[in-house]
Amino acid sequence: VLFAVWAPNAERVSVVGDFNRWDGRAHPMRSHGSNGIWELFIPELAPGTLYKFEIRNRQRGDVFYKSDPYWQQFEVRPNTSSIVRDNTPYAWNDANWLEKRKSWDWLHKPMSIYELHLGSWQRGPEGELLNYRELAKRLVDYVTEMGFSHVELLPITEHPFDGSWGYQTTGYYAPTSRYGTPEDFCYFVDYCHQHNIGVFLDWVPAHFPKDAHGLARFDGTPLYEHEDPRKGEHLDWSTLIYNYSRFEVKNFLLSSALFWLEEFHLDGLRVDAVASMLYLDYSREEWIPNEYGGRENLEAIEFMRELNTVAHSEHPGVLVMAEESTSWPQVTRPVDAEGLGFSIKWNMGWMNDTLAYMSKEPVHRKYHQDILTFSMLYAFTENFLLPFSHDEVVHGKQSMLHKMPGDEWQRFANLRTLYTYMFTHPGKKLLFMGTEFGQGTEWNSANTLDWYVLDYAFHQGVQQLVKDLNQLYHQDQALHQYDFEWQGFEWIDCHDAEQSILVYLRQSDHDQLIIAVNFTPVPRHHYRIGVPKPGIYDEIFNSDAECYGGSNVGNGATVLMAEDHPWMEKPYSLPITLPPLAGIILKPAPEKTEEEKIEAETASIEVTDTTVESVGEEKASDTEKASEEAADTMAKKPTVRKKLAARKNKR
Repeated sequence: VLFAVWAPNAERVSVVGDFNRWDGRAHPMRSHGSNGIWELFIPELAPGTLYKFEIRNRQRGDVFYKSDPYWQQFEVRPNTSSIVRDNTPYAWNDANWLEKRKSWDWLHKPMSIYELHLGSWQRGPEGELLNYRELAKRLVDYVTEMGFSHVELLPITEHPFDGSWGYQTTGYYAPTSRYGTPEDFCYFVDYCHQHNIGVFLDWVPAHFPKDAHGLARFDGTPLYEHEDPRKGEHLDWSTLIYNYSRFEVKNFLLSSALFWLEEFHLDGLRVDAVASMLYLDYSREEWIPNEYGGRENLEAIEFMRELNTVAHSEHPGVLVMAEESTSWPQVTRPVDAEGLGFSIKWNMGWMNDTLAYMSKEPVHRKYHQDILTFSMLYAFTENFLLPFSHDEVVHGKQSMLHKMPGDEWQRFANLRTLYTYMFTHPGKKLLFMGTEFGQGTEWNSANTLDWYVLDYAFHQGVQQLVKDLNQLYHQDQALHQYDFEWQGFEWIDCHDAEQSILVYLRQSDHDQLIIAVNFTPVPRHHYRIGVPKPGIYDEIFNSDAECYGGSNVGNGATVLMAEDHPWMEKPYSLPITLPPLAGIILKPAPEKTEEEKIEAETASIEVTDTTVESVGEEKASDTEKASEEAADTMAKKPTVRKKLAARKNKR
């Protein structure tokens, strides 16, 4: 095995492990000089061998032990040694997926993401953590049934503390050993791809923990972090901040990103805490301005631009998503247009505003309509994803269900309404595990989800609703073709704050949908809405349907025929029933094909003929009249007769 490590301020570095009784005198490394790299080749080391670097600092002379920052497998916590791997490559079977991904038009295709924490999604019968391979099979079955297109994993980069959920990373090149080996994780991604499920990884280049075996003061000096705590420490998180001005540090992070995309075939990265990287004064009272006197972290900005440039050029079709919670401009615009170059930005503003609105009692919502409508003022300035993520169901924020006001029925109705609004609003979608079936308790990473609640009808209803919304979102182009462009959305009525109702249009190049959402528990009968064209409209979705746990108020049995009555600046209108605390989706009925028109006309003619034959003698005069009318009808439809004859001959 060839060992190498960057430790420019070390006086001595040795490889120590179970093969040399952890004795630093046995295998000292040689220095490459000014570049600070040390290396050593040790023959005949078997896979599974444990090792660390023993480092003696040049200034103070103290000796300490560090895990290999670049290595790909570590012991299961609380142990922290690096493990020598077998070099046998994994035999991948996802070539078709990777080839399709290169030309994937993700901007105009549906993308619905299931975010999860592997350790608390499901466990074994004794509460033990599952292996990546078993998780793959269970997870693919579930997300396929639910209709999600991708999964996003909370960080599985190696981390020492379970309670950090992976966000305090020490192994930037290693899938955590909690769930198996790197080969097991390869199987996980491979299995997902073979079943048409994409895999994203939450990746954390913004900060790292202070654990003694990790990157902190790696060679006895601030090497990966800034020396000045005003730039080098996150006081809120008690973590250290990378020094993006050092080429070696930037290379370490860029190589990590590419490693996950290349070696594990991931479909993209979600970059955590981008806002903390952008601003030098982020959550701190004392800070050091940049060279121009501003608060922008110029080195971090350059790092992010390089990250996105390299990732997209090396791996066409992969996505790099930013969790960015401020109004920083052009996060998802190209680098050559002065943007940051990310593919997608999490719409934290939409999430916060929407949850703030939904938390209010319905009687008060009429005073806050602008919170909902505000999102459309900026919806197309970035490529936005709509997230209800893990951050919204922890630390006393309550579960999604218990953010909703009212009694039990109203809480579930509000949640169904919220998801209907989310899936019909422009933007890609993300739900955290458990929210898809209305888990009642906050997420606890030490326990599995409360799957038992699916024994109850209300929870079954929410789960079925999410399935059906996913299916609609994927199948109907109007809901996804223009997620990022203004052509896909139009307000029909956003002003009815008094009744807390929104009506809007989603459309593609080929079809249109009308969405009407009632945010109060009062059903609205004969509520008139404007529609763009004449004809029949079908109610294709109703979140108040009985199968979802609703009251079954709606328009399912009603023929909705557009009237020649202009309304809401539309040439036609419909009187509809809006169910309580619910959203409905209306779709124009397709025009009849020529064959269907012939069938209808034929049925009409046959009814007329039958009527003539069944008339009694006492109605002779009426019979003669009916016969004459039937003859006139037949005479006026020579084309119909010819087509019918042709079809009979064909049969």
